[in-house]
Amino acid sequence: MEKEKTALLTVGEGDFDRLVLDSPQPAVVDFSAAWCGPCRSIAPVIESLANDYADRVTVATVDIDDNPRLAARYGVRSVPTVMLFAGGDVKRVLVGARSAEVYRAGIDDLLH
Repeated sequence: MEKEKTALLTVGEGDFDRLVLDSPQPAVVDFSAAWCGPCRSIAPVIESLANDYADRVTVATVDIDDNPRLAARYGVRSVPTVMLFAGGDVKRVLVGARSAEVYRAGIDDLLH
């Protein structure tokens, strides 16, 4: 069985600036970790957002264990932390697992 293609990007310290900060469209970044239960619980929501907003928003995930400098750069102290970026700047930070509606509202605010 073939795995379904997703619009969700996995980014790290080497490509974060290019794929997120320099993106011509808003970006949503999920800072998470493999050992984090709440991160695993929102992972399908984040993937769904990536697919639903694929043409309008860059949606990415960053593993904080693999990218500790990136987590430190943005002051991530708890996971999951979802940051919404526009024009290379952080516009909103959502700490902890939230509902899909909360993430969608934040994205819709970026788009309008």
